[in-house]
Amino acid sequence: MTIKALTALLLTLLLVSAVCADPVNIRGVRMWPAPDNTRLVFDVTADVEHSLFVLKNPDRLVIDLKNTSLNKPFVGLDLGPSLIRDIRSAPRNGGDLRVVLDLKGAVRPKSFVLRPNNEYGHRLVIDLYDTKTAADPVAAAPVAPAASATPSVPREIVIAIDAGHGGEDPGAIGPRGTREKDVTLAVAKRLRELVNREPGMRAVMVRDGDYFVQLRRRVEMAREHRADLFISIHADAFADRRARGASVYTLSDRGATSEHARLVADKENASDIIGGVSLDDKDDLLTSVLLDLSLTGTMEASTDVAGRVLSGLGQVAHLHRTRVEQAGFRVLKSPNVPSILVETAFISNPDEERKLRDPNHQYALARSVMDGVRAYFRQNPPPGTLLAMRQGTNGQQHVIGRGETLSGIARQYQVSLELLRSSNALSGDQLRVGDVLRIPVATGG
Repeated sequence: MTIKALTALLLTLLLVSAVCADPVNIRGVRMWPAPDNTRLVFDVTADVEHSLFVLKNPDRLVIDLKNTSLNKPFVGLDLGPSLIRDIRSAPRNGGDLRVVLDLKGAVRPKSFVLRPNNEYGHRLVIDLYDTKTAADPVAAAPVAPAASATPSVPREIVIAIDAGHGGEDPGAIGPRGTREKDVTLAVAKRLRELVNREPGMRAVMVRDGDYFVQLRRRVEMAREHRADLFISIHADAFADRRARGASVYTLSDRGATSEHARLVADKENASDIIGGVSLDDKDDLLTSVLLDLSLTGTMEASTDVAGRVLSGLGQVAHLHRTRVEQAGFRVLKSPNVPSILVETAFISNPDEERKLRDPNHQYALARSVMDGVRAYFRQNPPPGTLLAMRQGTNGQQHVIGRGETLSGIARQYQVSLELLRSSNALSGDQLRVGDVLRIPVATGG
């Protein structure tokens, strides 16, 4: 056989192979509407080559999938709360598939494919961001530290409550099928009610529905809302179903305090991978955060409030760890915002799974967390807040910051240095960062 004939044969075989390649099949579709975006996830049998483009008047998104088939039409999706009005599909070019999303308004689309993991197979992810309100959590620039509120206008203490997991990421699943994402949202909503009932406090929910929020975006939301505290709610899991109890964690920049703490951090940090984040996402915000934390004393404040929350949990639940644990949780890496992560129980333990499903126990957990939060802020009211102002009528409190001096604090509150020393039983002027001073009623001295 001549070289020319051999070349022709090889080309023919390649063409036949391409034509006969097994088509990619769409096995199902899931949708997760969030307040300012909608995620559409196609479960596919293999990597899929695709392209998309936007059309106007009316607004539509066209998704072309190479060598792809659809067994059954897209049915059963509740499009009501989403950015999508309707979904249509039709074959094209022989073996390809075109999917058209009729939209309720202009969107900024983003798409990527994900390889199989422990939870899901191949996926094609389509994220639609509302151009009027949404910010792409990947494209958005790092959020600058929030400016302080005007001292003359007392503000509420803001508590950012993060219900772990959500949407594509169910979290741990109990023996009876209880999903961590559902339990965390239930406890978070009850905690929100308690915070909003507390005079001088206001809750902000990172998510208040079943949708996915990237770990980086959770951090940014706390900063955007000028949160005074970030609380991430979770439920633990372990291969041994006898493991039980609640735990409270803070961030560590020196490794985990125990092997279990490391395993818990690894599980929670995998949320982005399970929930669906493009592999080319960069996390520039978090690379320099530990330096900020070490300089601002945020980690010390986190440990303080974590200890109080752990003490509160011990009143209503068995404690897996009787001390605050530390590990490298990505969701806790928020500069200038004290942050804690609460593992409410082991959802893998049948008895604790049953309790986590009980609304009364969910409320008890939320109340115990609130007890710790209240105790912390009553002793450490942030300057300029309503709580600090109310305490000022009977003697205000001041948390020592870096670089502060006793004489400077006396001038700030217009009290004499001698009265400040005597009110706090101080023999000298040496101060420690994080200590709390009682500020006596001003005498004008």
